[in-house]
Amino acid sequence: MIERHFEGRLKKLLREFPAVCLLGPRQCGKTTFIRSAFPRWSYFDLEKPSDAARFIADPEDALNRLGSRFILDEAQRQPNLFPVLRSFLDSGHRQNGRLILLGSASPALVRGISESLAGRVGFLDLTPFRWDEVRGQRRDFTLENLWFRGGFPDVFLSRSSSARMDWFEAYTRTWIERDLSALKVEVSSLDMRRLWTMLAHVNGGIWNASQLASSLGVSYHTVNRYVGILEQAFMIRVLRPYFANIGKRLVKSPKIYFRDTGLLHYFLGIAGSESLFSHPARGSSWESFVIEEILSFFQLNAPSRQAYFLRTASYEVDLLLAHGSRLLPFEIKLNGNPRREDVPGIFACMRDLKLDQGYVLYPGKEDYSLGNGVAVLSVEKILSQPSLLIDL
Repeated sequence: MIERHFEGRLKKLLREFPAVCLLGPRQCGKTTFIRSAFPRWSYFDLEKPSDAARFIADPEDALNRLGSRFILDEAQRQPNLFPVLRSFLDSGHRQNGRLILLGSASPALVRGISESLAGRVGFLDLTPFRWDEVRGQRRDFTLENLWFRGGFPDVFLSRSSSARMDWFEAYTRTWIERDLSALKVEVSSLDMRRLWTMLAHVNGGIWNASQLASSLGVSYHTVNRYVGILEQAFMIRVLRPYFANIGKRLVKSPKIYFRDTGLLHYFLGIAGSESLFSHPARGSSWESFVIEEILSFFQLNAPSRQAYFLRTASYEVDLLLAHGSRLLPFEIKLNGNPRREDVPGIFACMRDLKLDQGYVLYPGKEDYSLGNGVAVLSVEKILSQPSLLIDL
């Protein structure tokens, strides 16, 4: 079994809050992780009729009988439970570590917590597998395989390309046709799938809702609402632009990235790893992969860090990490030996923002300098020990 790197943070939150909500996309391993980390806690799956029935008839009595140290999986299935949970948690005189909620980051779950459980719940986002979790576990667990397959456990551990494509087809269909309907999120199944496919083809690009709305034949308000749903469900990441008074025209629209590159490759029709390396979207896919690995690490270990990109009329920097007043720019390259002329944007960014250090991340093995404070770093080394990023 692959050890996840979230248990320490979860236990810390349980010491600080009466309840903790563990959020993440469907099938990312939430249930397996939580039952392994807390095998003695009572577990209830609210998608299971027999478990749900226990909390429907008299939820207050059911909670009081359990007392503490129990887990409610797919909590968004019972939104009427949240007001009762508030009084239940308060009745324990703010005793911490009583309850863990699992959910798929649905709008109903987030709304229920924000309205009923504010200040009583800590949040932890669980991602699919990261490189620092799977490296060295098996001979075929390579960085390239994680990039190609994505981190959903069932897909990453599968050796069959056809099985992976079938899994993603079932996954997207179930999420669109069953999960959104069960959560009373009104969407057109056909339009959502078409939009999701279009987003794959503009992955890593500047967001243009009007352009996609025109292609879909819907309003840009509808497109923005659908993208918001995908973002809340951890399917895509919206990366905001950085604004600074540098005397240049800045792009003010965000960029859209798939959070799991296996899902991205499914929508792009990339069935084999050989096809990935010849596909025109390979560069933006690699960029997605590296950005998600970095930001998921910071979200877990240093959540105060903020992430942006910077784009002017003349240059772009893929990732800008902000910590207080400190800014670190990153360029992400897929070529094997980046030179100064390959990354003019990072030098221009450092000059405009008056920064001393900048970094280029590439898939090679050795680190080296480009001069003027710019270092080229091995992605595999950095993602193997992402704590190194904190020390940059």
